[in-house]
Amino acid sequence: MNKQRWLSQSFFTFFFTWGIFIPYWTGWLVDAKQLTVSQASIIMGCGLLARAVSNLFIFPSLSKYMHNKQLMTLLTTGALIIVLLYIPSSTFAFLLIVTVLFSMVYPAIQSVIESGAAILVQQGHIHYGKSRSYGSLGFIVAVLIISMLTGVFGDTIIFWSMVVGLIGILLMQQLETPQELLVVPTKEQRAKSLSMKKLWAYKSLLIVLLVVILLQGSHASYYNYAYIYLGDLHVNPFYMGMILNIAVICEILYFMKADTLFKGWRSSSLLLLAASGSSVRWLLIYLFPNVWVFIASQTLHALSFALAHFAFINYISKNLPKEQIPNAQGLYSALAMGLSTAILTFLGGYLYEITPGLAFLAMLICTIPAIGLILLTRTKYQY
Repeated sequence: MNKQRWLSQSFFTFFFTWGIFIPYWTGWLVDAKQLTVSQASIIMGCGLLARAVSNLFIFPSLSKYMHNKQLMTLLTTGALIIVLLYIPSSTFAFLLIVTVLFSMVYPAIQSVIESGAAILVQQGHIHYGKSRSYGSLGFIVAVLIISMLTGVFGDTIIFWSMVVGLIGILLMQQLETPQELLVVPTKEQRAKSLSMKKLWAYKSLLIVLLVVILLQGSHASYYNYAYIYLGDLHVNPFYMGMILNIAVICEILYFMKADTLFKGWRSSSLLLLAASGSSVRWLLIYLFPNVWVFIASQTLHALSFALAHFAFINYISKNLPKEQIPNAQGLYSALAMGLSTAILTFLGGYLYEITPGLAFLAMLICTIPAIGLILLTRTKYQY
């Protein structure tokens, strides 16, 4: 079978649903379930914390007893069942419970795919960036399709599109899966990865993990306030989606060329470039509150997000044994993609009310220390 194509399809189908969940789910809760914005924000915030807990404990534990395909089928089936519980739910309490449950199961699907990708890169000679670009493409396609469908059918189409997307992921599991991902960990392998404490033996991993936690967390203000910021710059709402999609398009272009463009680069060099690009990005938005500068800064998403993400996957593929990859991926998903963003969202929101640009400038408290940490450790730990 074509492993590259299989991985590309897996990324596309998941990120298509991610393109429904991330931009539209809060709005769906407000419009379809008649919640206030603050109530929906509390629910989604609790969901983000549940996601961190799930990726930190549940996903790594399950991966010790199930192979990739079994885990994907279990999580996707669980997510599909839970999402249907939204139909009878109408009160704040029930919607909170359903969202927490959904957030503990659904985002973990991404961790399974990313772990599988790292294993295929390690054992199957797969180009990660090439396949990951299809994930970004799926995100863009979903955003564009849902924006059109909501104009015709209203916000209820958001929910049913998620249901259809999850069914699509489930159907993907009926296809042939690479043999490398059909191996159930042995008792000996489970013993090797019984605890995440085993990861601490890899000293450079702690540094790389801390750097990506800082770099991915620095996107908190962008993820939460970029749309509002463009409104403050008096941008026509018709163009906002196009402007925000520039970042994802640059992300796609980067992932398509990452495997060859940075072939032979050390992980520390990749992370240093990512941290530098991220610092420039947030500084530009603060210094020049102008829509054209904001558009130009969108191109730096290829460095601030995509390069940092690629560097981490590249690092664990080259430096960790197969049985430790799910543990590392769980930590990354929980801390870098969840918890750090949640914490910095509170800081960004406070500063945005003072001056919008401050919310972006504050993200330098992550990127500058990341640069310093890399420069201080890259020679000693040779990562």
